[in-house]
Amino acid sequence: MSVNNQKEKHIYTVSELTKYIRVILEDSFPALWVEGEISNYTLHSSGHMYFSLKDANSVIPCAMFKRANEKLKFKLKDGLKVIAFGKVSVYEPRGSYQLIVEEMEPKGIGALQLQFQQLKEKLQKEGLFEQSHKVAIPHLPTRIGVVTSPTGAAIQDILNIARRRFSNVEIILYPVKVQGEGAAGEIATAIRDFNRLKNIDVMIVGRGGGSLEDLWAFNEEVVARAIYDSAIPVISAVGHEIDYTIADFVADMRAPTPSAAAELVIPKKEDLQNAIAANVDRLKNALFSKLDILSHRLEALKDSYIFRQPLNMVMQYEQMIDDLRKDMAIRIEHLLKIRSENFNLLAQKLDVLSPLAILSRGYSITVKLPGRSILKDVRSIGAGDRVETRLGKGRFVSRVEEIENG
Repeated sequence: MSVNNQKEKHIYTVSELTKYIRVILEDSFPALWVEGEISNYTLHSSGHMYFSLKDANSVIPCAMFKRANEKLKFKLKDGLKVIAFGKVSVYEPRGSYQLIVEEMEPKGIGALQLQFQQLKEKLQKEGLFEQSHKVAIPHLPTRIGVVTSPTGAAIQDILNIARRRFSNVEIILYPVKVQGEGAAGEIATAIRDFNRLKNIDVMIVGRGGGSLEDLWAFNEEVVARAIYDSAIPVISAVGHEIDYTIADFVADMRAPTPSAAAELVIPKKEDLQNAIAANVDRLKNALFSKLDILSHRLEALKDSYIFRQPLNMVMQYEQMIDDLRKDMAIRIEHLLKIRSENFNLLAQKLDVLSPLAILSRGYSITVKLPGRSILKDVRSIGAGDRVETRLGKGRFVSRVEEIENG
């Protein structure tokens, strides 16, 4: 190759070539939509998201920076099929091309619907929907708290039903936003405030109908956790008949509309009055029936023998007492005879063993005075000691003059 040819050719550095390729790619591919399956998803501590989009044959690296992903209404995870909108670019330090994602939607399902499913699965695993946690709605509450918009139809429907069914029930409204930014936070705060004040028996949380976006505040996690933590029974009453909100799953009772919630929790006064009247009638009938039974029993007793011949019964009992008294005397006499015979037998045995019986047969007992110790050996006395001798009849005192050992 000649020197002139070498002077004419342009030699790129790696950085120049990479930058050139990046410019070509960015100019050739303006913002576009790309369909694929998420893999290798990573959420960086900076808040940026890094992942890949793949199909059966290829993979493209992607980056979604924090300013863009903060608007996502669902959570990314590996295996999720999405449609991503962004620009093709080149990450120059590695020389690899990538897609800078600005927006994203789940493929085949709306973002809000996917967010709903993801939150539902999460809270269900945590046990927020467990039936064992739910409490019974009071049969006749005196105060009902309502968390809803003060200008919506929901509160008017509840008030109309309360006036019609049981005007004595007191309705306490906690006004909140029920859609738009900040609505979920206001609803959760209202639920917690009612629990802090403890001035109601049951709580209705809801609003009238609307689109999924309109009802979204009742699908927020902060509202679900406030309902779960509530010690006051909560009725979820979001105006939709078919679909459920997260609040419906967590609440102690779900009503399809605010009007239905009011009808569930407020009984008709006329029904209660009729029930009370029916119970009073049943009590009266039961009482009269009991009185009738007792009256018949009393008539039967009046005609019984004891009331017709009361003295005969008394005389019979007196005769029974005489018989018992006679029997008792015989038994006592017999017992005394047995005890007397036993006593005499024991006395005879004692008499045989008595020292006095021995003395009566010509023996005597001598004791040393003054201690009166019985003399059994001559070595225990000395000449001049005084002794007392007891005979079968009488006794005498003498002094020892002579001792002879046996």
